[in-house]
Amino acid sequence: MIHSVLNIAKILIVEDSPTVNHLMKRVLQKGGYQVSTAANGRDGWMKVLQERPHCIILDVILPDINGFALCRQLRTIDPNHMLSIILVSTKNTPLDQKWGLRQGADYYLFKPFSDEMLVQAVESVLSKSS
Repeated sequence: MIHSVLNIAKILIVEDSPTVNHLMKRVLQKGGYQVSTAANGRDGWMKVLQERPHCIILDVILPDINGFALCRQLRTIDPNHMLSIILVSTKNTPLDQKWGLRQGADYYLFKPFSDEMLVQAVESVLSKSS
């Protein structure tokens, strides 16, 4: 199926590990998504405002602002959940997951995850928002 430029979902990855950032970007581009990246929360915030992505994949542990706090900030400007937020983290207890979802995330993905798990998470949140 050929997608028009208007139908391609824009994904923003906010991840401080260049390796993980690159791997996620490659997987999602292969899946047909338009992907941009940021290495910290401050840059991620600016890119959300500038690029208006459909989905943000947000690492919980970032060098400046943590993903939980950034998720809360994003929900203050997006209370209707037009932006899908996926939190990713090695913090993988049920309590961490519950806390992440309470901050406004739509999905909580534990690291390490497979390419398929990443794509499924993105498809899941995007299908809910459309």
